[in-house]
Amino acid sequence: MNALSQAHRAYSAASTPTRTTRGTEYEAVARITTRMKSSHEMGPAGFTSLAEALHDNRKLWNIFAIDVADPGNSLPKDLKARLFYLAEFTNHHTSKVLARQASVEPLLEVNTAIMRGLRSRGSQR
Repeated sequence: MNALSQAHRAYSAASTPTRTTRGTEYEAVARITTRMKSSHEMGPAGFTSLAEALHDNRKLWNIFAIDVADPGNSLPKDLKARLFYLAEFTNHHTSKVLARQASVEPLLEVNTAIMRGLRSRGSQR
């Protein structure tokens, strides 16, 4: 490897876009929501992949719940309470979907609403 290629490698990383926390959250929710939706659209044949996506969605919402419960979280109190409620709802409703007692649609709606909220505020965080 010569000096020119080393310099190119060192400075090429600087050209990658910087992600904000909000952008990272949006990407995580969007990726999981897409997986849940496509698995759901496969019908019974997609139940295994739906269960995997639901598991990841539940983990993500647990992370959100832990984050908003942190005393150092600077979000408004009302917003933190609403997000914590949605995390609880997601956990409870996921159990019903996995037991085949409820539709995944409400979880898709919640995630879509969160994505809209993350996008509408731009990159404030």
